[in-house]
Amino acid sequence: MTHAAGLPPQGDLGSSKLPGVGTTIFTVMSQLASEHEAINLGQGFPDFDCDPHLQRLVSEAMARGENQYAPMAGIPELRRAVATKIERLQGCRYDPEREITITAGATQAIFTAIVALVRPGDEVIILEPAYDSYLPSILLAGGQPVAVALDHANGYRADWDQVLAAITPRTRLLIVNSPHNPTGSVFAQEDIRALEHIVRTHGIFVLSDEVYEHIVFDGNRHHSVASSIELAARAFVVSSFGKTFHSTGWKIGYCCAPAALTAEFRKVHQFNVFAVNRPMQSGIARYLQDPSPYLQLADFYQAKRDHFLAGLAATRFRPLPCPGTYFVLADYRSICEESDIQFARRLLIEHGVASIPLSAFYQQPFDNRVIRFCFGKREQTLDAGIERLGRV
Repeated sequence: MTHAAGLPPQGDLGSSKLPGVGTTIFTVMSQLASEHEAINLGQGFPDFDCDPHLQRLVSEAMARGENQYAPMAGIPELRRAVATKIERLQGCRYDPEREITITAGATQAIFTAIVALVRPGDEVIILEPAYDSYLPSILLAGGQPVAVALDHANGYRADWDQVLAAITPRTRLLIVNSPHNPTGSVFAQEDIRALEHIVRTHGIFVLSDEVYEHIVFDGNRHHSVASSIELAARAFVVSSFGKTFHSTGWKIGYCCAPAALTAEFRKVHQFNVFAVNRPMQSGIARYLQDPSPYLQLADFYQAKRDHFLAGLAATRFRPLPCPGTYFVLADYRSICEESDIQFARRLLIEHGVASIPLSAFYQQPFDNRVIRFCFGKREQTLDAGIERLGRV
């Protein structure tokens, strides 16, 4: 999350009732990319379409008349399909009726979980760099965010000793994210064990953002919080069909949690969005009957990662390890010593490539000369971006 003072001078800072939160640099960079007709490797969305078969399934649902409100928790067919998928992959069985809620995207699920659980004065630990919606959601709930930095010298892995040291009697919630946006780091089994120890020792709750769950590379697997009975009993687990099925504009996600937590979650959900787009729910439910699209997703994006990294090897950028997501961080210190915000802005305006400065994901100023690229794009987009980056 970027404070207003960290935005490029041309950015419209807007106004906000949240302390320290203005128009984000993500919005500013996208606006600049459009103005300068830059290749947008900044924002995290594909520039290719979703499966035509999935589109047909949604259209068929519309034609059948599924165009009115869905049940508040989501249509039963989709909740059952989610339960089946999680049980198949993680061995955890959620009750579709009482423990799974379909949401208007993962960000709404994250906001709803935080508002449902966090009381004024509660402390919430976030691991930075962090997805930019966590901080404002905590502040709106009256909570106090407590930032713990990921170990950037060790592949942006969590330092669980530091997390333990940050816990106080007021700590209510720990937010984790794997595969991790923006760094691409991925939980190992030992991270799950460390989380179990923290929850067992302190009795706090966990919110696990797992929207890139199917984008893990090099033969590794996604270690979900849901894979641990101990953690699942005290956790909200959130994911996104938008990331999985190349349909970010549909804003369909879900939240899984034990019945008692789900009951609190739905109290907020009911008066927040109430219900989620019905024909899209129906189409996705039918699409999930074939697991191959999400089981093949890692190979699909690994090919794009490898293609982009091969191209970056011919530039002066130094890519950092990328075990998951469709983001890769790149160190540019061999090019200049500008701040990451200054460099990202110059890269966009002078060279026509949009990126995101990593400092945008921190509450307090932190700049180690790293920017984030999104490689979830068509090959021609990546090639055009690489050609321009090679001239920097």
